[in-house]
Amino acid sequence: MKPTSPAWLAKAIFYEIYPQTFFDSNNDGIGDLPGVIQKLDYVQSLGCNAIWLNPCFVSPFGDAGYDVADFYRVAPRYGTNADLQRLFREAHRRNMRVCLDLVAGHTSTAHPWFQASARPEKNKYSNWYVWTDNAWPKPKSNLDTVQGYSDRDGRYITNFFHFQPALNFGFARPNESWQLPVTHPDVQAVRAEMFKIMRFWLDQGADGFRVDMASSLVKNDPGFVKTMEWWKEVRAFYDEHYPDAILIAEWSSPCHAIKAGFHVDFLIHFNGLHYTSLFRYEHARDVFVQLPKYGHSYFDRKGQGDVSLFLKDYLRHLKATKGLGYISLPSGNHDISRLAQGRTRAELEVIFAFLYTQPGVPYLYYGDELGMDHIHGLTSKEGAYSRTGARTPMQWSRRRNAGFSKAAHKKLYIPIDPNPDRPTVQEQEKDPASLLHHIRRLAQLRQGQPVLGADASFSPLYARKNQYPFVYLRHDQQSEIIVALNPSAKPCRIVLRQKSTKQVQVLLSRDCVLAAKRRGMELTMKGISYGIFKIK
Repeated sequence: MKPTSPAWLAKAIFYEIYPQTFFDSNNDGIGDLPGVIQKLDYVQSLGCNAIWLNPCFVSPFGDAGYDVADFYRVAPRYGTNADLQRLFREAHRRNMRVCLDLVAGHTSTAHPWFQASARPEKNKYSNWYVWTDNAWPKPKSNLDTVQGYSDRDGRYITNFFHFQPALNFGFARPNESWQLPVTHPDVQAVRAEMFKIMRFWLDQGADGFRVDMASSLVKNDPGFVKTMEWWKEVRAFYDEHYPDAILIAEWSSPCHAIKAGFHVDFLIHFNGLHYTSLFRYEHARDVFVQLPKYGHSYFDRKGQGDVSLFLKDYLRHLKATKGLGYISLPSGNHDISRLAQGRTRAELEVIFAFLYTQPGVPYLYYGDELGMDHIHGLTSKEGAYSRTGARTPMQWSRRRNAGFSKAAHKKLYIPIDPNPDRPTVQEQEKDPASLLHHIRRLAQLRQGQPVLGADASFSPLYARKNQYPFVYLRHDQQSEIIVALNPSAKPCRIVLRQKSTKQVQVLLSRDCVLAAKRRGMELTMKGISYGIFKIK
């Protein structure tokens, strides 16, 4: 694998769109692809030049589309294949990219492949899913199983919910008669089909895929050795046939994912990592996976967090992947609580100053640019459970249903935020001091200062355990930028033992002063403040 990426990726800022709650163009209460097309200019106005589109394929929607029943056809509620092709064309006309969501490790039980696999008689698809050879005993492994689904004598292995059977990518260490090695012809047939799916959509105009549960494919695979080998094959295929397309992992272990061939991996709340210690410890009940040891979020006005928890993970992965691919620290996604929950605009400004000045690739979850809130107490929709509150409709205006849809309120996919003071695009467009404009300024700054981009170096300058502020240096051969963040309500003053300089250019700042003194760089910060300074 060559440690190279398409040139466009280094300057990418992604926008995640949950299609069913973004914009409803036909007033049936569900967002759709023509609605996404109508809002492309808005997405571009945010400084976002790439889109990650959550699943849009045919599905019974037990898990909001992550239970695919046809990988080759757009779900009718979103539109048609022609609509998706038009989205690709319209995005490309604006020099934007569109990456689809690929659920590689499982399908819905409604998929024709699985329906055939569940038959008692042998057929082409019998081994396309992982079945035990007896319906009664539980397998000795820790794999989740479902029994009694059909007359086939066996249990099928699930990847997530009970209706999401695992596709058979083989076992790295088979130890039962029903466990096939990765070299088995039927396993190879599944893998060949996955190549076919990717090729189909890349030929239609897709710019790559975000891969759901990317580490889940090969079973009984200590260290992900065989799983990584598979993804290296995929990356070689991309490099040869689609060198301008990308692979994005939901792995949350960049040192595995990037070395396996992914161009980007999210450093999020899986695998015991401390992404959550930055923003979401106080709202842990809204995160659907088990978290590291609870504490206090670092980006919280109480000022009781510990940034060293995050840095311990982050710096290790950053070092391991330098020059090979990119880490993403997203503002959020459809699986975790909204970033704005319990926070003021000033607090969100500090957080986004952090997110937009990190190495790697920023990802902005739809509505986070407004400070959309996490809505509690909603009835679960399509397997969302506690995640439902992070998936409410985009808030476009003060009009009916926040401008998302003209449908009757009871027909909406998920209810809108009931707060009459909910933020909207319409209102924030008018206010130069709004969070929306703040994010636009940050995007413009990132694109205008290469040293704030994906590849420049990152070095902590002040990151002490249980202390504030957090200060770091972004630097390359041409430039140096110091970023200072004080999420705490308490003011602070420190001296950075940096070489003193006569010129400090303020790029963006809120209640923060950096001054060159004889003994070093003196930093004075009010509570809930940030500063981005170019050193000359």
